[in-house]
Formats: sequence, C-alpha cells, structure tokens
Amino acid sequence: MKTLRLLSICVALFLVHAASAATRPNVLFIISDDLNNYLGCYGDPRAKTSNIDKLASRGVRFDRAYCTFPLCGPSRNSMLTGLYPNSTGIVENSQIFRQTIPSRKSLSQTFRLDGYFAGRIGKLYHFNVPKSIGTDGHDDPASWELELNPAGVDRLEEESKITTLTPGQFGGTLSWYASPKSDAFHTDAKNAADAEWVLERCAKQKERPFFLAVGFFRPHTPYVAPKTPYFDLYKESEMPVHPTVDKNPPEIPAAALGSYKKEQDKLTDDTRRQAVQAYYASISFMDAQVGRVIDALDRLGLAENTIVVFTSDHGYHMGEHGLWQKMSLFEGSARVPLLIVAPGVSSKGAVVKTPVSHVDLFPTLTELAGVKTEQSLQGQSLVPILKDPAATGRGWALTQVSRGNAAKRFFGYSLRTPRWRYTEWDQGGAQGRELYDHDSDPQELVNLAGKPEHAQVVADLAVQLGNAVKGTFPADGKVPAVKEGLWAPQLAD
Repeated sequence: MKTLRLLSICVALFLVHAASAATRPNVLFIISDDLNNYLGCYGDPRAKTSNIDKLASRGVRFDRAYCTFPLCGPSRNSMLTGLYPNSTGIVENSQIFRQTIPSRKSLSQTFRLDGYFAGRIGKLYHFNVPKSIGTDGHDDPASWELELNPAGVDRLEEESKITTLTPGQFGGTLSWYASPKSDAFHTDAKNAADAEWVLERCAKQKERPFFLAVGFFRPHTPYVAPKTPYFDLYKESEMPVHPTVDKNPPEIPAAALGSYKKEQDKLTDDTRRQAVQAYYASISFMDAQVGRVIDALDRLGLAENTIVVFTSDHGYHMGEHGLWQKMSLFEGSARVPLLIVAPGVSSKGAVVKTPVSHVDLFPTLTELAGVKTEQSLQGQSLVPILKDPAATGRGWALTQVSRGNAAKRFFGYSLRTPRWRYTEWDQGGAQGRELYDHDSDPQELVNLAGKPEHAQVVADLAVQLGNAVKGTFPADGKVPAVKEGLWAPQLAD
C-alpha cells in the first residue's frame, strides 16, 4: 500500500514537472544587421516587408527604440549582457565581453543555465562582414550549445562582382550587387533553412524550452540580394537622394558629422540611387527569410508558446545629413526597429510611443520566461509596457558614440525623450551640444541648443543626461580594465 502511494506521488510530481516544463515559454530572438526603419510597419511607403509587417501585427511595435552604441560590436555586447558599453568595456568592434567582464552571464547563457536549449544561427555577436561569414566570428561559446554558420554565394563566390566605392573592400564601405542566384544560394536563406531544421527538432522535444537566436547579415554591406525578385521590386530612378553635408546648418557641431567617410566624396546622384535601391532590396530579401522562420514556428505548433523578438543592432543612414551607414547620434543611426510578440501578455498590433532601449531586452525576456538572474541589469523590464502600451516606463533612452583617435578620444552622449533629442559632445564643452524638437523637427535639422528661449530646456536635459550617463557605469565604480584594443571611457561630471 505504501509502495503504491509512493508511486502515485512520484507520478503526480513528474506530471506537474512535465506540465510546468511544457508551459515555459520559448524565445525566438531574430536580429538583422545594419537595419534602420525602412519597413512598411514603420510607415515607409517604399518598403516591401510584408513578413515583418505581419509579425508587427501579432505583437507590440516600439516606435522609439534605440541602441546603446551605433556600432555592431558594442551594441550587440551591450544588448546581450544587459549592460551599457561603459560597463561592458566594449566600445569597438572585434571584441567580446569575456575580455573585460569574463564572469558575466550573457542573455542566452542565463536561459541555458536555467534549463533551456540555447542555439545560435548566423550573427549574434560581432562578425566581420563578409569575411567572417561561415565562421564563429567574435562569438561567445558559453552562450550556446549549438552554433551554425552557413555561408552562401555572397561570401564564397561573388566578391569580384561587387560594386564598391573603395576597391578591395566590401564590409565597411558602400558596396552592392544584384545577384543572378536565387534565395537558396545566399547566406541568409541558409540561415532560415537552418532555423527551420532546429525548430523541427525543438518541436519534437517540447519538454525542453528553447532560446533560439537567428542573426541575419542583411542589409549590412555589401548589399547583396537576388536580382529577381528583390532588386526588381524597386526602380532605381525612384530612389531618394538626400542633401549632402554642405546643406547642414552651421549650428550642428563638427563632431555630430564625424562619421562622414572620405569615400563618400565619390558618390554621384546615380550611385546614391543604386546604393539605396540595393539597400531596400537587401531588406526585402531579409524580410522573406524572416517570413520562412515565422512560418516554421506556426507550422510546427510552437507560436502560441514562443516569445518572438525582432530588432536590429543599430540604425543606419542612407544620405540623411549627408551621412551614410552608422556611428552618428542622429535619429537615423540611433533608432532601431523593435517588435515583441509575447503570447498571453502583449496585445496584437499595439504601438508603444515611449522611448526604450536595447538594454531593456535582457530584463524583459527573463521576466516573461520566469528565468532567474542574480546579476545587476541596467535596463528596465518592458513587461508593464507590453501589458499596457500607454505606460511610460522610465521615459528616455541613452545612446553614446566615440570620436577622435588614440591620442584624444571623447564621447558623445544623446538622450532621447518623447519630445527631445539632447546631445553633448565631450561633456558639452567646446565640442558642442545639440537639441532637436521632434514635435516640429523630426529630421533634426534645426539645432536649438544655443537659442536663449530654450536655455531652461537645455539645463533640465543636461541634468537628466548626466544622471543617465552615471547610471551606465558599474555600481562599484570600477570601469572594466583596459585590454589590448580597448580603452576606458571617462565618467562625465
């Protein structure tokens, strides 16, 4: 009798545990590379992005989401550790947080230690594009138990055919190519195929939840995508040409335009249109691959219990302010797309207007999944905002960037509130300040920082910015040790 009772108790405990494991939500974390808000769901009239738009209709779209640093390596290390770059010590590419804070547990590692299967496909931490495609890049092995690194013709065959402003370079320069090969031959399509394969495995083992990260390389340069159908979606003659640098007003500090590259002097209106066409084509190609992954999630019966995140590592200029690519503190470079679908929590098609940050994703996902973390995190949980899109949260987002060289480096910090963007270069000294009113100047063309009538606004935002910057450093005040290739930023007064 006692044996039978003990057996019954054991069976009951097993069933409770199995039911609990089965209901733990999965996480599908999708990140694009160098994507701005050229998406239909963000109001771009040209963009053909039906799959990402459809995903937005299933969850919450954050209209004012921002990266912490507009460069791949620092942004991704920040996002995946839940710390600002001043605490990770990563303010350049080709670095990994294990060099500076080796005992830190990453986002996916935290899930992995709580019993989740954690897998990576493509680019999550920094990769040199295109040279690192097909390798682990600057990855963190402790974050995953599975890493897949497919490589397609955009890496293996087509480099000699790519149009580039700087001969011999493709990743850090403006470059593009309309490939005659179909989707299946390209890296991001292979990423999507691998994601389908992994999801099929996960669907057969629903007793173990998963954290699957899929990192697409497009639209990072070189802007390579199949000519048919993606380049054919956009007429070159209809692509926009933005004003050049000399059209910027003198009130904009030189540091604000410091991401300008000399190679851009070679651009003509024709090549500008070609580059923009290729960028849009690459986005539509990436969008198709996102659709394949989400379709697999639906087909395998996983969607109802899977949190989906879609974002980019930072924004991207396509001629605005005469700037191309990243590394500015203007809206185009700092702002990112961010979609979160949290079944049972988020509303379908909701839009959030309050500013949020990449650094908020770590505490949000761990709270949604009930995953424990004892580490200090510098972001806010977005769960209250997912439940009530009108909630304001902390109401601001901070982005930083570096200028200068090894002999003299300084930071720019930019605070985004619902109305204002306020920026200080080198603590607001001789390098300058910027103030833009997004209610009347969404293109950030009129710097109000020196206007007497805005002196009080500047004073108030300067205090708020200073407090925000102080919060980006470790609580113990110890800036991560300088390693080879790194440098320790100075704390703003």
